[in-house]
Amino acid sequence: MASRIERLGEWRSELTLFSLGVLVVGAASLIVAVVGSALFFLVQGVTPYAKLVSSATSPFQASILYTALALALVAVIAGFGTYKRMLTKAAREAVISGGALGLQTVLVCVFYLAFREGDKFSIFVRQFFSFDKLGPFMGQFFNAAKNTVILAFSGQLIGMALGLTLALLVLSNRVVVRAPARVYINFMRGVPLLMLLSVGYLGVVTGLGLDVSVYKAGIVILGLNAGAYSAEIFRSGIQSLERGQLEAARSLGMSYLQAMRYVIVPQAVRRVIPPLMNEFVILIKDTSLIAFLGFAFQDRELLAWASDTYGELFNSTAFTASVLGYLVITLPLIRLVTALERRLRSGLVGIGA
Repeated sequence: MASRIERLGEWRSELTLFSLGVLVVGAASLIVAVVGSALFFLVQGVTPYAKLVSSATSPFQASILYTALALALVAVIAGFGTYKRMLTKAAREAVISGGALGLQTVLVCVFYLAFREGDKFSIFVRQFFSFDKLGPFMGQFFNAAKNTVILAFSGQLIGMALGLTLALLVLSNRVVVRAPARVYINFMRGVPLLMLLSVGYLGVVTGLGLDVSVYKAGIVILGLNAGAYSAEIFRSGIQSLERGQLEAARSLGMSYLQAMRYVIVPQAVRRVIPPLMNEFVILIKDTSLIAFLGFAFQDRELLAWASDTYGELFNSTAFTASVLGYLVITLPLIRLVTALERRLRSGLVGIGA
């Protein structure tokens, strides 16, 4: 299979100078609008918020946006006006992509220019971007981010162990073995996680007077819920293998459990890594639901930290920081899932495909 560099060279050879120029102009317009503005804000400073408002409404910032708009209009007109006359598919896709990038730039710039002229712009910036107010709370923020990861990671470990066990039970030929596992999976998938948290902590832990913290109860409930979804992931991964694999293992004298342990499950695990990673990303976001139960100070996750900080500052910048915290945690994982899916899409896991 051709390498990425070779494919890029083949694609470049099919482009005309004009089509490449339209693509470059469209990309440049978006870069100027977004990256140029971001760099200008960083150079001018983003704290206190009044400095950010001054930079955002300055003539120089306007000149950046108008330059981006000019480039974008050129890309839109050239791209959508000439794509039918392109002789190759690569050239046609290039001018369309350039026009699409230019159109995105137009939408961003027009919205931003209109919004910054409104009387609510300064209030919006003060409410969501007063990062200087968060200084005394940053130590707590990093502790909350750590707690978020621990909650999700611990819940996912419980969920994977439980899910694999449930998947093997669901695949049993015996109804008495299969039915309870199926009932559990359907129940957990059918009831909202918020309801499970409410019943699990307020109803069971508090109602029975158990000495269990919200933090520990949250981990267990997240794990029990994740186990149902992981079970379906493992089940689909196991069933995606050819049945001949199991029959071949049994013909070698292995028992059903030995065949599953040494032959089927190891292959299935490789297939289910990407969806399990996706489940982990979802679980990271689901940790925010535990906040309504009320964490102890040292156990707070990102949303609980943001809510408490907002209560002290009466400013929404804490929520902005919380959102950025979730993105810093989840975006690398999403990128890792994409890379794993691309790598595992090869013939190594193509059994039965």
